[in-house]
Amino acid sequence: MKPGMTPYSEDILLNIVNLKVYFYTDEGEIRAVDGVNLTLKRGSILGLVGESGCGKSVTAYSILRLIQNPGRIVDGQILLNPRKGAPIEMTSLSLRSAQLHQLRGGLGSMIFQEPMTALSPVHTIENQLCEAIFIHQHVSRAEARKIAFKMLSRVGIPGPEIRMQQYPHELSGGMRQRILIAMALVCQPELLIADEPTTALDVTIQAQVLGVIKTLQRDFGTSALLITHDLGVVAQMADEAAVMYVGRIVEQAKVQLLMNNPLHPYSMGLLASLPARNLRRKKLPAIEGSVPALTEIPPGCPFHPRCAHLIPGKCDRGNPPALNELVPGRKVACYWREQCL
Repeated sequence: MKPGMTPYSEDILLNIVNLKVYFYTDEGEIRAVDGVNLTLKRGSILGLVGESGCGKSVTAYSILRLIQNPGRIVDGQILLNPRKGAPIEMTSLSLRSAQLHQLRGGLGSMIFQEPMTALSPVHTIENQLCEAIFIHQHVSRAEARKIAFKMLSRVGIPGPEIRMQQYPHELSGGMRQRILIAMALVCQPELLIADEPTTALDVTIQAQVLGVIKTLQRDFGTSALLITHDLGVVAQMADEAAVMYVGRIVEQAKVQLLMNNPLHPYSMGLLASLPARNLRRKKLPAIEGSVPALTEIPPGCPFHPRCAHLIPGKCDRGNPPALNELVPGRKVACYWREQCL
Protein backbone atom coordinates (compact mmCIF):
# COMPACT_ATOMS: atom_id res chain seq x y z
CA MET A 1 0.00 0.00 0.00
CA LYS A 2 1.22 3.52 -0.79
CA PRO A 3 1.87 5.90 2.11
CA GLY A 4 -1.22 7.89 3.00
CA MET A 5 -3.53 5.55 1.12
CA THR A 6 -7.03 5.34 2.53
CA PRO A 7 -7.93 1.72 3.41
CA TYR A 8 -11.11 0.16 2.13
CA SER A 9 -14.25 -0.27 4.11
CA GLU A 10 -15.59 -3.81 3.94
CA ASP A 11 -18.51 -2.98 1.62
CA ILE A 12 -16.32 -1.30 -1.04
CA LEU A 13 -14.70 -3.47 -3.73
CA LEU A 14 -13.23 -0.72 -5.93
CA ASN A 15 -12.05 2.72 -4.86
CA ILE A 16 -10.48 5.09 -7.40
CA VAL A 17 -8.82 8.17 -5.94
CA ASN A 18 -7.66 11.17 -8.02
CA LEU A 19 -6.88 9.04 -11.09
CA LYS A 20 -5.10 10.90 -13.89
CA VAL A 21 -4.37 9.32 -17.26
CA TYR A 22 -2.65 11.49 -19.86
CA PHE A 23 -1.76 10.79 -23.49
CA TYR A 24 1.38 12.43 -24.86
CA THR A 25 0.97 13.13 -28.57
CA ASP A 26 2.38 15.44 -31.23
CA GLU A 27 -0.58 17.75 -30.54
CA GLY A 28 0.36 18.03 -26.88
CA GLU A 29 -0.74 16.57 -23.58
CA ILE A 30 -4.25 15.09 -23.69
CA ARG A 31 -5.83 14.75 -20.25
CA ALA A 32 -8.25 11.93 -20.97
CA VAL A 33 -8.85 11.26 -17.27
CA ASP A 34 -8.07 14.17 -14.97
CA GLY A 35 -8.75 13.47 -11.32
CA VAL A 36 -11.44 10.77 -11.27
CA ASN A 37 -12.83 9.70 -7.89
CA LEU A 38 -15.12 6.68 -7.96
CA THR A 39 -16.36 3.98 -5.57
CA LEU A 40 -18.04 0.67 -6.39
CA LYS A 41 -19.85 -1.20 -3.62
CA ARG A 42 -19.49 -4.94 -3.31
CA GLY A 43 -22.20 -6.90 -5.14
CA SER A 44 -23.68 -3.86 -6.89
CA ILE A 45 -23.75 -2.40 -10.42
CA LEU A 46 -22.36 1.10 -10.98
CA GLY A 47 -23.30 2.79 -14.26
CA LEU A 48 -20.64 5.18 -15.61
CA VAL A 49 -22.36 7.47 -18.09
CA GLY A 50 -21.26 10.35 -20.28
CA GLU A 51 -20.78 11.56 -23.84
CA SER A 52 -18.33 9.90 -26.22
CA GLY A 53 -14.76 10.97 -25.50
CA CYS A 54 -15.34 11.91 -21.87
CA GLY A 55 -12.91 9.27 -20.55
CA LYS A 56 -15.20 6.39 -19.55
CA SER A 57 -13.32 3.66 -21.40
CA VAL A 58 -9.91 5.04 -20.42
CA THR A 59 -11.00 4.88 -16.78
CA ALA A 60 -12.11 1.26 -17.25
CA TYR A 61 -8.90 0.21 -19.01
CA SER A 62 -6.85 1.86 -16.26
CA ILE A 63 -8.39 -0.38 -13.59
CA LEU A 64 -6.87 -3.50 -15.17
CA ARG A 65 -3.76 -1.61 -16.33
CA LEU A 66 -4.58 -1.95 -20.04
CA ILE A 67 -3.55 1.58 -21.05
CA GLN A 68 -1.11 1.50 -23.99
CA ASN A 69 1.48 4.05 -25.15
CA PRO A 70 1.34 6.99 -25.59
CA GLY A 71 -1.03 6.87 -22.60
CA ARG A 72 0.21 6.76 -19.03
CA ILE A 73 -1.23 6.79 -15.52
CA VAL A 74 0.47 9.85 -14.05
CA ASP A 75 -1.24 10.02 -10.65
CA GLY A 76 -3.88 8.48 -8.42
CA GLN A 77 -4.75 5.21 -6.76
CA ILE A 78 -6.84 2.25 -7.89
CA LEU A 79 -7.61 0.07 -4.90
CA LEU A 80 -9.22 -3.37 -5.11
CA ASN A 81 -10.44 -5.10 -1.97
CA PRO A 82 -10.87 -8.85 -2.68
CA ARG A 83 -12.91 -11.06 -0.38
CA LYS A 84 -9.75 -12.98 0.48
CA GLY A 85 -6.36 -11.44 1.02
CA ALA A 86 -5.06 -7.91 1.47
CA PRO A 87 -6.23 -4.86 -0.53
CA ILE A 88 -4.37 -4.38 -3.83
CA GLU A 89 -3.13 -1.04 -5.15
CA MET A 90 -3.22 -1.62 -8.91
CA THR A 91 -1.01 1.31 -9.97
CA SER A 92 1.87 -0.10 -7.91
CA LEU A 93 1.99 -3.35 -9.91
CA SER A 94 4.50 -3.84 -12.69
CA LEU A 95 2.92 -4.38 -16.11
CA ARG A 96 4.98 -7.57 -16.41
CA SER A 97 4.23 -8.93 -12.96
CA ALA A 98 2.73 -12.38 -12.53
CA GLN A 99 0.30 -10.95 -9.98
CA LEU A 100 -1.21 -8.54 -12.50
CA HIS A 101 -1.47 -11.34 -15.07
CA GLN A 102 -3.41 -13.45 -12.57
CA LEU A 103 -5.67 -10.56 -11.56
CA ARG A 104 -6.85 -10.04 -15.15
CA GLY A 105 -9.63 -12.50 -15.73
CA GLY A 106 -9.40 -13.76 -12.15
CA LEU A 107 -10.23 -11.01 -9.67
CA GLY A 108 -11.28 -8.58 -12.39
CA SER A 109 -12.53 -9.18 -15.92
CA MET A 110 -13.81 -7.11 -18.85
CA ILE A 111 -16.47 -7.37 -21.54
CA PHE A 112 -15.05 -5.40 -24.44
CA GLN A 113 -17.04 -3.14 -26.71
CA GLU A 114 -16.43 -4.88 -30.04
CA PRO A 115 -16.52 -8.72 -30.07
CA MET A 116 -14.83 -9.13 -33.45
CA THR A 117 -11.69 -7.36 -32.25
CA ALA A 118 -11.75 -8.97 -28.78
CA LEU A 119 -12.11 -12.55 -30.06
CA SER A 120 -9.39 -14.38 -31.98
CA PRO A 121 -10.53 -15.11 -35.56
CA VAL A 122 -8.26 -18.18 -35.88
CA HIS A 123 -9.25 -20.07 -32.72
CA THR A 124 -12.47 -21.87 -31.94
CA ILE A 125 -14.80 -20.70 -29.19
CA GLU A 126 -13.82 -23.77 -27.16
CA ASN A 127 -10.12 -22.96 -27.37
CA GLN A 128 -10.66 -19.37 -26.29
CA LEU A 129 -12.91 -20.24 -23.36
CA CYS A 130 -10.67 -23.05 -22.18
CA GLU A 131 -7.59 -20.83 -22.36
CA ALA A 132 -9.24 -18.41 -19.93
CA ILE A 133 -10.05 -21.31 -17.61
CA PHE A 134 -6.54 -22.83 -17.73
CA ILE A 135 -4.92 -19.52 -16.76
CA HIS A 136 -6.82 -19.31 -13.48
CA GLN A 137 -7.87 -22.86 -12.64
CA HIS A 138 -5.91 -26.10 -12.35
CA VAL A 139 -8.24 -28.44 -14.23
CA SER A 140 -8.00 -31.04 -16.98
CA ARG A 141 -9.05 -30.44 -20.58
CA ALA A 142 -12.24 -32.44 -20.04
CA GLU A 143 -13.13 -30.44 -16.91
CA ALA A 144 -12.44 -27.16 -18.72
CA ARG A 145 -14.77 -28.22 -21.55
CA LYS A 146 -17.52 -28.97 -19.04
CA ILE A 147 -17.08 -25.54 -17.42
CA ALA A 148 -17.11 -23.82 -20.83
CA PHE A 149 -20.19 -25.79 -21.95
CA LYS A 150 -22.07 -24.89 -18.77
CA MET A 151 -21.19 -21.19 -19.07
CA LEU A 152 -22.31 -21.04 -22.72
CA SER A 153 -25.62 -22.56 -21.65
CA ARG A 154 -25.99 -19.96 -18.89
CA VAL A 155 -25.48 -17.03 -21.27
CA GLY A 156 -28.19 -18.39 -23.55
CA ILE A 157 -26.15 -19.83 -26.43
CA PRO A 158 -28.32 -22.39 -28.28
CA GLY A 159 -26.58 -25.67 -29.10
CA PRO A 160 -23.41 -24.91 -27.08
CA GLU A 161 -21.77 -28.20 -28.13
CA ILE A 162 -21.89 -27.08 -31.77
CA ARG A 163 -20.96 -23.45 -31.06
CA MET A 164 -17.83 -24.48 -29.17
CA GLN A 165 -16.39 -25.88 -32.40
CA GLN A 166 -17.15 -22.75 -34.43
CA TYR A 167 -15.14 -19.60 -35.08
CA PRO A 168 -16.31 -16.03 -34.23
CA HIS A 169 -17.12 -15.15 -37.87
CA GLU A 170 -19.66 -17.98 -37.96
CA LEU A 171 -21.74 -16.41 -35.17
CA SER A 172 -24.13 -13.47 -35.10
CA GLY A 173 -23.28 -10.22 -33.30
CA GLY A 174 -25.53 -11.08 -30.38
CA MET A 175 -23.99 -14.53 -29.98
CA ARG A 176 -20.45 -13.14 -30.16
CA GLN A 177 -21.33 -10.70 -27.39
CA ARG A 178 -22.66 -13.58 -25.28
CA ILE A 179 -19.37 -15.42 -25.88
CA LEU A 180 -17.51 -12.39 -24.48
CA ILE A 181 -19.78 -12.40 -21.43
CA ALA A 182 -19.06 -16.11 -20.94
CA MET A 183 -15.30 -15.52 -21.22
CA ALA A 184 -15.44 -12.65 -18.74
CA LEU A 185 -17.44 -14.60 -16.15
CA VAL A 186 -16.14 -18.14 -16.60
CA CYS A 187 -13.76 -17.75 -13.65
CA GLN A 188 -16.38 -15.89 -11.57
CA PRO A 189 -14.45 -12.62 -11.03
CA GLU A 190 -15.32 -10.29 -8.19
CA LEU A 191 -15.17 -7.27 -10.52
CA LEU A 192 -16.78 -7.18 -13.97
CA ILE A 193 -16.18 -4.21 -16.28
CA ALA A 194 -18.62 -3.97 -19.19
CA ASP A 195 -17.48 -1.38 -21.75
CA GLU A 196 -20.48 -0.43 -23.91
CA PRO A 197 -21.46 -4.13 -24.18
CA THR A 198 -24.50 -3.57 -26.43
CA THR A 199 -23.35 -0.77 -28.77
CA ALA A 200 -23.52 -2.76 -32.02
CA LEU A 201 -26.71 -4.70 -31.21
CA ASP A 202 -30.32 -4.04 -32.13
CA VAL A 203 -32.80 -3.17 -29.40
CA THR A 204 -34.21 -6.68 -28.92
CA ILE A 205 -30.80 -8.37 -28.66
CA GLN A 206 -29.54 -5.53 -26.47
CA ALA A 207 -32.28 -6.20 -23.92
CA GLN A 208 -31.46 -9.91 -23.92
CA VAL A 209 -27.73 -9.35 -23.43
CA LEU A 210 -28.28 -6.85 -20.62
CA GLY A 211 -30.60 -9.36 -18.96
CA VAL A 212 -27.90 -12.03 -19.14
CA ILE A 213 -25.31 -9.72 -17.57
CA LYS A 214 -27.61 -8.71 -14.73
CA THR A 215 -28.71 -12.28 -13.99
CA LEU A 216 -25.15 -13.64 -13.86
CA GLN A 217 -23.94 -10.63 -11.85
CA ARG A 218 -26.62 -11.36 -9.26
CA ASP A 219 -26.03 -15.12 -9.25
CA PHE A 220 -22.25 -14.85 -8.84
CA GLY A 221 -22.34 -11.88 -6.44
CA THR A 222 -20.09 -9.96 -8.82
CA SER A 223 -19.62 -6.19 -8.64
CA ALA A 224 -20.00 -4.57 -12.06
CA LEU A 225 -18.89 -1.31 -13.63
CA LEU A 226 -21.20 -0.70 -16.60
CA ILE A 227 -19.93 1.88 -19.08
CA THR A 228 -22.50 3.44 -21.38
CA HIS A 229 -23.76 6.67 -22.90
CA ASP A 230 -27.37 5.51 -22.55
CA LEU A 231 -29.15 6.75 -19.42
CA GLY A 232 -31.98 4.32 -20.13
CA VAL A 233 -29.58 1.40 -19.76
CA VAL A 234 -28.27 2.86 -16.50
CA ALA A 235 -31.81 3.23 -15.14
CA GLN A 236 -32.58 -0.37 -16.08
CA MET A 237 -29.37 -2.03 -14.89
CA ALA A 238 -27.52 -0.05 -12.24
CA ASP A 239 -27.83 0.42 -8.50
CA GLU A 240 -25.73 3.59 -8.56
CA ALA A 241 -24.74 5.96 -11.35
CA ALA A 242 -21.77 8.25 -11.92
CA VAL A 243 -21.87 11.03 -14.52
CA MET A 244 -18.59 11.86 -16.26
CA TYR A 245 -17.65 15.01 -18.14
CA VAL A 246 -14.27 15.80 -19.76
CA GLY A 247 -12.29 13.33 -17.70
CA ARG A 248 -13.91 13.99 -14.32
CA ILE A 249 -16.82 12.59 -12.29
CA VAL A 250 -19.32 15.40 -11.73
CA GLU A 251 -22.00 13.45 -9.85
CA GLN A 252 -22.48 10.04 -8.22
CA ALA A 253 -25.63 8.81 -6.48
CA LYS A 254 -28.12 5.98 -6.32
CA VAL A 255 -29.86 5.63 -9.66
CA GLN A 256 -33.33 6.49 -8.42
CA LEU A 257 -32.09 9.67 -6.72
CA LEU A 258 -30.13 10.75 -9.78
CA MET A 259 -33.00 10.11 -12.18
CA ASN A 260 -35.60 11.84 -10.01
CA ASN A 261 -33.50 14.77 -8.86
CA PRO A 262 -30.17 15.39 -10.64
CA LEU A 263 -28.02 17.97 -8.84
CA HIS A 264 -25.24 18.82 -11.30
CA PRO A 265 -26.24 21.11 -14.24
CA TYR A 266 -24.74 18.63 -16.71
CA SER A 267 -26.78 15.75 -15.26
CA MET A 268 -29.85 17.98 -15.37
CA GLY A 269 -29.25 18.68 -19.05
CA LEU A 270 -28.74 15.03 -19.95
CA LEU A 271 -31.94 13.94 -18.24
CA ALA A 272 -33.97 16.84 -19.65
CA SER A 273 -33.04 15.73 -23.18
CA LEU A 274 -34.49 12.22 -22.75
CA PRO A 275 -37.57 11.76 -24.99
CA ALA A 276 -39.44 9.79 -22.32
CA ARG A 277 -39.29 12.81 -20.00
CA ASN A 278 -40.49 15.27 -22.63
CA LEU A 279 -43.49 13.62 -24.27
CA ARG A 280 -45.51 16.85 -24.35
CA ARG A 281 -42.77 19.02 -25.84
CA LYS A 282 -42.42 19.52 -29.55
CA LYS A 283 -38.67 19.96 -29.36
CA LEU A 284 -36.23 18.36 -26.97
CA PRO A 285 -34.02 20.79 -25.01
CA ALA A 286 -30.32 20.65 -25.79
CA ILE A 287 -27.27 21.57 -23.74
CA GLU A 288 -25.83 24.73 -25.26
CA GLY A 289 -22.33 24.67 -26.73
CA SER A 290 -20.13 21.65 -27.27
CA VAL A 291 -17.68 19.46 -25.38
CA PRO A 292 -14.24 21.15 -25.31
CA ALA A 293 -11.24 19.47 -26.90
CA LEU A 294 -9.11 17.62 -24.36
CA THR A 295 -6.15 19.81 -25.36
CA GLU A 296 -8.16 22.97 -24.61
CA ILE A 297 -9.95 22.30 -21.32
CA PRO A 298 -11.04 25.65 -19.83
CA PRO A 299 -9.96 26.75 -16.34
CA GLY A 300 -12.25 26.18 -13.39
CA CYS A 301 -15.19 23.85 -13.92
CA PRO A 302 -14.84 22.34 -17.41
CA PHE A 303 -18.62 22.58 -17.87
CA HIS A 304 -18.85 26.32 -17.12
CA PRO A 305 -18.91 27.55 -20.78
CA ARG A 306 -22.15 25.55 -21.27
CA CYS A 307 -23.67 26.06 -17.82
CA ALA A 308 -26.82 28.13 -17.22
CA HIS A 309 -25.87 28.47 -13.53
CA LEU A 310 -22.37 29.88 -14.03
CA ILE A 311 -21.03 31.94 -11.11
CA PRO A 312 -18.64 34.45 -12.76
CA GLY A 313 -15.28 34.68 -11.04
CA LYS A 314 -15.83 31.34 -9.31
CA CYS A 315 -16.76 28.64 -11.82
CA ASP A 316 -14.50 29.99 -14.57
CA ARG A 317 -11.29 30.34 -12.55
CA GLY A 318 -8.83 28.22 -10.64
CA ASN A 319 -9.17 24.48 -10.19
CA PRO A 320 -12.24 22.36 -10.98
CA PRO A 321 -14.64 21.84 -8.05
CA ALA A 322 -13.98 18.76 -5.93
CA LEU A 323 -16.41 15.85 -5.84
CA ASN A 324 -17.96 16.29 -2.38
CA GLU A 325 -20.81 14.59 -0.54
CA LEU A 326 -23.10 17.61 -0.35
CA VAL A 327 -26.03 15.60 1.02
CA PRO A 328 -25.98 12.02 2.35
CA GLY A 329 -25.41 9.60 -0.51
CA ARG A 330 -25.00 12.37 -3.12
CA LYS A 331 -21.56 13.34 -4.41
CA VAL A 332 -21.47 16.42 -6.63
CA ALA A 333 -18.69 18.59 -8.10
CA CYS A 334 -20.37 21.99 -8.53
CA TYR A 335 -19.76 25.43 -6.98
CA TRP A 336 -23.31 26.57 -7.81
CA ARG A 337 -24.86 23.56 -6.11
CA GLU A 338 -22.66 24.09 -3.04
CA GLN A 339 -24.26 27.52 -2.63
CA CYS A 340 -27.78 26.13 -3.06
CA LEU A 341 -27.51 23.42 -0.40
